[in-house]
Amino acid sequence: MAQKQMATFEHPAEGGEIYGFSQAVRVGDTIYVAGQTAQDPAGDMEAQMREAYAGIESALSQLGATMADVVDETLFVTDMEAAAGCAARVRSEVYGGRFEMASTLIGTTRLGGPDLLIEIKCVARV
Repeated sequence: MAQKQMATFEHPAEGGEIYGFSQAVRVGDTIYVAGQTAQDPAGDMEAQMREAYAGIESALSQLGATMADVVDETLFVTDMEAAAGCAARVRSEVYGGRFEMASTLIGTTRLGGPDLLIEIKCVARV
């Protein structure tokens, strides 16, 4: 079995008492980033989207990657219209105007917390 490297934010939910997971796992040249949300969910869709992408950037950085290495992303949102209203702008900033990844936008009725509007997970190759 390939060696695994983990990224952590030392968040209480990472430990097994609340839920138990790694923010990201690198196996060989592939990095799987767990769904990222806003840690302080107050705010609107754009603010939460920016915070979720900041979490992805941080996790990737811990494992030697950048947003340019993302090959697939999935955005889960509770308000499709709000997400569509800011996604192109925020994602253009995050990815430097280059959308060289597969992307899926999924509407859902609820995420892991009642105030969460968006969760983003992705896969990167380095």
